[in-house]
Amino acid sequence: MSAFRRRFVAAVVWVSVASSVRTPTQTSARPATAGANGYAGNQACADCHSSIYNAYAKTSMAQASGPAIDNLSPADFVHQKSGVHYRIDADDGKVWLSFERRNDASVRGKRELLYSIGSGRRGRSYLFAEDGFLFESPVNWYTDRHVWDMAPAYGNATEIPMNLPAFTSCLHCHFSGMKPPVLGTENRYPIPPFSYPGVTCERCHGPGAAHTKGGAIVNPAKLDATRRDAVCMQCHLEGKAAIERPGRHIYDFQPGQQLSDYVRYFVFAEQQHPGLGAVSQFEALAESVCKKKSGEAMSCTSCHDPHKQPSAAERVSYYRQKCLACHGAKYGTTHHSDQTDCTSCHMPSSLSADVAHTEVTDHRILRRPQVSPQLLQDPQPALPRLVRFPDSQKTDEDLRDLALAWESLVNSGMTAATAETERLLSSAIKTSPNDPALLSALAYSAQKKGDIDHAREFYEKALAIDPTLIDAATNLGAIEASRGQLREALRLWEDAFQRAPGESRIGMNIARLFCDAGQPSASRNYVLRVLEFNPDLPEAKSLLQHLNASAPKCKD
Repeated sequence: MSAFRRRFVAAVVWVSVASSVRTPTQTSARPATAGANGYAGNQACADCHSSIYNAYAKTSMAQASGPAIDNLSPADFVHQKSGVHYRIDADDGKVWLSFERRNDASVRGKRELLYSIGSGRRGRSYLFAEDGFLFESPVNWYTDRHVWDMAPAYGNATEIPMNLPAFTSCLHCHFSGMKPPVLGTENRYPIPPFSYPGVTCERCHGPGAAHTKGGAIVNPAKLDATRRDAVCMQCHLEGKAAIERPGRHIYDFQPGQQLSDYVRYFVFAEQQHPGLGAVSQFEALAESVCKKKSGEAMSCTSCHDPHKQPSAAERVSYYRQKCLACHGAKYGTTHHSDQTDCTSCHMPSSLSADVAHTEVTDHRILRRPQVSPQLLQDPQPALPRLVRFPDSQKTDEDLRDLALAWESLVNSGMTAATAETERLLSSAIKTSPNDPALLSALAYSAQKKGDIDHAREFYEKALAIDPTLIDAATNLGAIEASRGQLREALRLWEDAFQRAPGESRIGMNIARLFCDAGQPSASRNYVLRVLEFNPDLPEAKSLLQHLNASAPKCKD
């Protein structure tokens, strides 16, 4: 259930621009490759590893995704802040999401939900396709509270967010053999966008087709610590920012490789605010005394068996034995021998800081969680230290990624870091002068400051290297429109909107341009296209009303 969404800011009177750096991915100009190559699926493992196969099938990882019809809990509720009535139910083997605003007959519709995301232990989200583009449902099921509610970060929405792109970062961790989006798009996938639902054996062991014919297979336990830990990190580490390497994507990573060759993670050196994120297990464990004293000897598998998970009845004794494996059986007879549930004291659950209605287990394994200095300390200064995770020696490559990490945080609202971000971007571009992500970030920074000439120069160079950059094309179009170069603005926007029709601001820019040019029919077509993906957008509904008047006009 990804909480990340793109952000827009006003540029000129009616032109909108998009943030220049996306978290966690950047669009690449390289041709899309079939990420499913060599995948055989769990069933291929069953003949030789039947006991593991049967146990693993019951785990949360194995059930991390599937058809929407599986384990469906029907929904029927009204989101009070938007006044929208949502319903989810099954009909003739298909699952439908219906929505309507009771005081606005024009806002109603339904989408067929195709896939579920999440095992159901914490909750489930759902995916639907619109004209080949894959989106997240605006409502999720939250198991901890047994409620249907808005997707993360949209609890206060006053509209219906029907255009939430299904990003690769989400699909990669919940499906196996993920198929990359069509070149130049961020969420147009082959349907289905995966080879197998859930997390198959191959997520940890690598593609298994060759192994079924006698070839080798990866055993994470026999890898060095960095590569071993990378297998878990690829999905259980989120950090404050994740920056993909040039021309690389997280879904290209295979077990046995260096994860840092594909993506660099950054965290704050000091705890900033109370609370833990829903996907914070790996960086939290790194803060624990257990991990610091054990070093490379301790990993996620020291406590978790990836092939099976204990039942509710076994859970307390299972994890207690994991603790006593290090602390010794004698310690268990003297340390709260009457309280056998070690995790209830040292790894308590608390509400997630970034996903509503969801609890997260504290993997810091604190000695006294109730008086933890990390949770009770005052917030750190406005600009904390942002460091690579796991920490490594600083290189010129780190400078590029660090600059982009800060840029993503600035675009998320951490404006105190603006000056530091500009300094880092200026330094990084000297060592990577042809990096389209850096060029786009510098352009956006200049554009926000009103330095239009430099912004235009950087955007043009970025697009010459990578013509698929949607944000760069959108923002350059805004600059060209402000300069009166409407044909060039239209060219940039139409190309971007074709590849990202869920980005309503681009379509509205085009619609207003045609309306101002006295072409109401063309304007109406683009407004209708916007409403196809975003049926509750107020400015689109308002413009359509004006265009449908007996004397079409652009505004009051």
